[in-house]
Amino acid sequence: MLSDILVPMDDSEHSGHALEYALENNPDAEVTVLHVVGVPSMMMGDAVGLSLEDDLEAAAAERAAGVFERAREIADERDREIETIVGIGHPARNIIDRSEAYDAVIIGGHGEDWSRATRQFLVGNVAETVSKRAPVPVTIVR
Repeated sequence: MLSDILVPMDDSEHSGHALEYALENNPDAEVTVLHVVGVPSMMMGDAVGLSLEDDLEAAAAERAAGVFERAREIADERDREIETIVGIGHPARNIIDRSEAYDAVIIGGHGEDWSRATRQFLVGNVAETVSKRAPVPVTIVR
């Protein structure tokens, strides 16, 4: 039985399905939603923009607010509570580093930019990387 689950979320449909799956199939588990901001890119856009902020943590929380609002709506529909945390940097590394504090990771099969071939070529598929490297079981939801 799982008692603590980490659910990484972005703006993708698959990450919403992952949260739904986690809540519906683990009614007694504590569920934590992680949103990672400041993703590095070839042009360093989001990462540089975030690093130029005066209050990095406040800026990261502001960028995560929409994702967390959607996550709370999903949880409220199921009469569940969730915890939320913001990560800064590379999504796969952030998820893997945090995962050892949980019993499992439940992640969407594709993130918000899964169709952009250049992103997959440069960074790789986050779900695949997490499933290969996380020290806890990983469930990929589509």
